[in-house]
Amino acid sequence: MTEIFLVRHGEAAAKWGESPDPGLSPLGHEQAAAASQALTEYGALHLISSPLLRAKETAMPLANALGAGVEIVDLYREIPSPLDCDDRQGWLSQMMKQSWQEQSEVIRDWREALWDSLFELETSTVIFTHFMVINAVVSRLTNVDATVCCVPDNCSITRLHKDDMALNLVEVGRQHQTHVN
Repeated sequence: MTEIFLVRHGEAAAKWGESPDPGLSPLGHEQAAAASQALTEYGALHLISSPLLRAKETAMPLANALGAGVEIVDLYREIPSPLDCDDRQGWLSQMMKQSWQEQSEVIRDWREALWDSLFELETSTVIFTHFMVINAVVSRLTNVDATVCCVPDNCSITRLHKDDMALNLVEVGRQHQTHVN
């Protein structure tokens, strides 16, 4: 059985609409260290990160503790937003009120690609990622069509088990009413 951990990045130094790629705030670094400590008990793990700085910085304490590298995978970055979107924050707010069926084909295809990628994992893996990635996976696992079905806190750890036949939700990570950043 393969364990998969989806870790939302730590608190960012800037909001999603303020900077295209902020790193972690001082609190975010503390959160990343705590997540690392919680995950070291699982021993050797494959580490994957979104290419965005806040996710990569969240991965570093665990990578250092395990003496492991971090594979950067573009698929686990933020949800794809329209290229011509001047108001990213407004677009995201509206999109989050919709169901998955109401999303564009690009977003539905992205969600399916996320799902398929989890079945390709052959070893226990930690994926350092984002709010909407976790929602895309959890909503699929729980058969909920709402785009936002959970509110993962910064550095929350959502745990999945995968075997040859199925992917199962073991535990949704710590929830909180955070701002998506």
